[in-house]
Amino acid sequence: GLKLISGKTLERTINLGKQLSKVKRNALVNYGEFGCHLPDVDIVIYQPDTCEVLAIISSKSSLRERIAQTGYWKLKLLADEVTQHIKVYLFSLDEDGALKDENGVPKKPRAIVEVDLDGTYLLTEAEMPDSDKIKLLEYFIQDLKTALGLD
Repeated sequence: GLKLISGKTLERTINLGKQLSKVKRNALVNYGEFGCHLPDVDIVIYQPDTCEVLAIISSKSSLRERIAQTGYWKLKLLADEVTQHIKVYLFSLDEDGALKDENGVPKKPRAIVEVDLDGTYLLTEAEMPDSDKIKLLEYFIQDLKTALGLD
């Protein structure tokens, strides 16, 4: 019963209509005198009856510097009562192996994923770290249902 919309559509469309306009407002980050801005996201998951934004997804083929951007948006959403409930997920191929440990020590991107994000889902055949927050993409729907209390 949930709906999805691309972040680009919310960002670029002038006349969204009543429902999507409310969805957009429910995802905005308030910068005070500098206005309100949408997080840089690829997909917004929302409840169509209430227009409540439940989760956002960022999709990146390689992580390197980009993982910090997703962590930044999660922290900004957490800072406001209106948006603190929004789950932030990352989808990635992790082509550069940024989530793998180096000599048994987690790299910075993995630390950000483990601490700041609600989950990261990989589309890969490569060996990946074993974690409750880093999983194969096939587990996303069930994890989302569980996180939102829909299972």
